[in-house]
Amino acid sequence: MVALSSCGGSGNGELIGVQGREAYFPGEPYGMVFIPQGNFQAGQSDQDVMFSLNAPTKTVSVGAFYMDETEITNNEYRQFVQWVADSIAHTKLNHIKEGPAGEKFIDWEQEIKWNDEALKDMFYTGDDQVFGKQELDVRKLTYLYQWYDLNNAAHNKDVSAKRNKFIVRDSVYVYPDTLCWTRDFAYSYNEPMTQNYYSHPAYDDYPVVGVNWNQANAFCSWRTDYVNTFRRANKEVEAPPYHLPTEWQFEYAARGGLNTSPYPWGGPYIRNDKGCFLANFKPGRGNYTDDGGHYTVKVYSYNPNDFGLYNMSGNVAEWTLTSYEESVYSTVHDMNPDFRYQRKKGDDIVRTRKVIRGGSWKDAAHMLRVSTRDFEYQDTSKSYIGFRCIQDFLGRSMEDF
Repeated sequence: MVALSSCGGSGNGELIGVQGREAYFPGEPYGMVFIPQGNFQAGQSDQDVMFSLNAPTKTVSVGAFYMDETEITNNEYRQFVQWVADSIAHTKLNHIKEGPAGEKFIDWEQEIKWNDEALKDMFYTGDDQVFGKQELDVRKLTYLYQWYDLNNAAHNKDVSAKRNKFIVRDSVYVYPDTLCWTRDFAYSYNEPMTQNYYSHPAYDDYPVVGVNWNQANAFCSWRTDYVNTFRRANKEVEAPPYHLPTEWQFEYAARGGLNTSPYPWGGPYIRNDKGCFLANFKPGRGNYTDDGGHYTVKVYSYNPNDFGLYNMSGNVAEWTLTSYEESVYSTVHDMNPDFRYQRKKGDDIVRTRKVIRGGSWKDAAHMLRVSTRDFEYQDTSKSYIGFRCIQDFLGRSMEDF
């Protein structure tokens, strides 16, 4: 929305710019670290026959941004899920206020009485209940989010086209797929993880998994609106949107300024001088517990890289914005490179492949290399894929403000 106001006769006829605009002071977002602008040698850091074609070396430059210092945790993602549940309940209970311009919004100060008859359809009933317990029907927890398709708008040549032609709206189930722990591994006893990993407080500080690419994007959209609702209420300038990193932003951040090293901590070894492993992965031929974790570990485990980021290799692989193409390194720009494709009706499923980076707790050491690329389909959820958010930095450096 653009607000217009009269310039009056100020400035004595001189060009002085619009006066009275709010100042913007970019404080470091909570839980994030500043990643300065720079360039790096993307692609393989060592001889690698397998990945020489889909990750050839390429010098690229990346703008500054903030990045979550850890993967998004179960408890952080739970805040999103709980917000969605509460917003649905408030709407059903008609806890709606009207603003000065007639706009309507949820009155969050109202109390939700979960035994209210109006909320009955939010819970499992009848044969869907276990021991008669009152449990939310997670299939009802959907989040409607929307974004502006800038790429489509930029290439549009019809000046009379309506804005809504470029606005994409999507409704997404937000509850994690907890069954992924059982489904991912045949003939493997993982029921305790299925039953407890997301819901039990023992795992609050572990990375959320079972979240597909669409859900990760929905989380970023909600997080943006959540913080900017607060900023608007306090008459502060809105912050830039949160989003998943591109695969080049992820690789740049993972390297931590070590341009030619194979791992976030340097390398070429995956143990320190005391013989301890430096990440959570699959050592040897299946000695999962040798690195200190059987499955995932808490997000602040192991040492951060030189940018202050934890577990940029290992623990869970992470979603990126980027669509996966084997030959994309040969075509993308060398300035803030990225490649995205929005699947259209009738497209082959291959068009839904999204890049994942970092390797995970169930991967061998090779997948932990900062140059290793992999993919998964955007509507799939796995017990070894999570995500973290970034927020673009507006300006050149912190010293500009």
